[in-house]
Parts: sequence; C-alpha cells; structure tokens
Amino acid sequence: MAKLYIVGTPIGNLGDMTLRGIETLKNADVVACEDTRHSLPLLSHFGIKKELVAYHKFNEAECSERLIEMILSGKNVALITDAGMPSVSDPGAEIVTKCRERGVDVEVVPGPTAVMSALALSGIKSKGFVFLGFLPEKKAEIEDILSKTAFCGLPIALYVAPHDLKKTAATLLKQLGDRTAYVCRELTKLHECVEVTSLASFECEERGEIVLIVDSAPADNPLNELPVEEHVRRYIAQGYSKKDAVKRAAQDRGVPKNEVYQACLDLD
Repeated sequence: MAKLYIVGTPIGNLGDMTLRGIETLKNADVVACEDTRHSLPLLSHFGIKKELVAYHKFNEAECSERLIEMILSGKNVALITDAGMPSVSDPGAEIVTKCRERGVDVEVVPGPTAVMSALALSGIKSKGFVFLGFLPEKKAEIEDILSKTAFCGLPIALYVAPHDLKKTAATLLKQLGDRTAYVCRELTKLHECVEVTSLASFECEERGEIVLIVDSAPADNPLNELPVEEHVRRYIAQGYSKKDAVKRAAQDRGVPKNEVYQACLDLD
C-alpha cells in the first residue's frame, strides 16, 4: 500500500543526507517540496529525477488533498522541505494530520534538525529544553508565549531570521530579563559558529541561518527574598515605570502579574 514519507534533508552540508533518505526519495513516485527550485539541486546531486509538487505554507490545505489522492491512487509520496525536518517550523503538519484522518499510512525518515544540532553545539547542560520555532509577529502573542515559558527552568530555543536578530534579543530581554544567549549560526556549513553573549549586552552578526538559545533563569534571584512591594520598588528605582516594575517582579518570582499588582496597590 502506498504511503506518505516524511523525509529529513540536510540543513547545509549535503553529506548529512542519510542513506535511507536517498533510497526513499529514489523509490518515491512523487516528491513534494517546499520550494522546487531549492530542492532540485539536492535531488540532482543524488541523481534523483521525480515528479515534483510544490507544497508550502500558502497552499498546504489544497495541496494536501491533492497529494493524498495521489497516495490513495497507489503513488508513494515523499515530503521534504528546504532544510531539516518537515513539520518542525516548516510545512508538513497539515498533510500528516489529514493522512491520519483518512487512514493513509505515514512513515518518518529522520534527518538533521537545526535545533538539535544547535543544542549539542552550545554545550548547555540541561535535561530538556523548550522549542518555540519562529516567534509570532504580533506583540501580544509573543508576550503570551514567553510568559508561559519564561520560568519553566529550561533553556528556550528559537529560530530567528538574521534581520530580526537584535529586535528579538531586545524583546527577550524585556520579557525574560538578562540571560546568557547562544547564537548558533550557519550550522553544518563552512562558517558554522556559536557566539556566546547576553541579552543585556547582545552582540552578534546579523547574517546566516540562526538558532538562538536562551539559557534558563538563574536559580537564585536575591530580589525574590524581599517583600513583593520592596521588590517592585527596586525596579522603580532603576527607572522602570510601575507597570514594568510589576511585570519584571512577576517574571522574577514566576507568578501572575495580577498577583504582584494586587500586593502593590498602595505603592506610589
């Protein structure tokens, strides 16, 4: 019975393509690509000539149905993206979900992922991490997702476009406070590097494919030993507005902002 194959592809170095991935692409009847122009050099490198279908975030719903009909008609379909694993901050989740709903078999063929490579290269010692992919565009949505993960006790990993790097670091500083940051750039490529900096004094070149890892909050914050009102006063003394001081104190303590606000109603 035909099925959908989710195939991981190199994130930079073509030598990272797995033997199983090559064999799967060679045996597929159709290869669905995020960008056919981008994927063609990869396929050509391994001598693979197949029918290509463009499958990207702008046509996922429509194209998913088309690909599923192909599978139901007996064609094996392999799904790849520009780099890394489909469905991981890339198109793919839609068709996987629809395949399961319609009883179509799905098989994963693992390959490189930027986030796991970055974590290994950073050297952060942790029993886990939180992966946020690309942050949403709306400010309210960014604040919501960061408020839920700020004090989970784990590093936070995210993908960042080079032109958004400094703006993202500033947003993280405002929402998380100062933390150590690891800027992992051009992974598996010629100029692969990791730059260690901090959110407060962020320095990094804005170029290349970037995975940004922000370390977990320090275990001990001396301000947390103070009464809530005094904690907020310390931030106000540093020049923060009362609103921002309350927000930062809540982040430090890992409690809802409203809880700190209620404790500081009489604070001038």
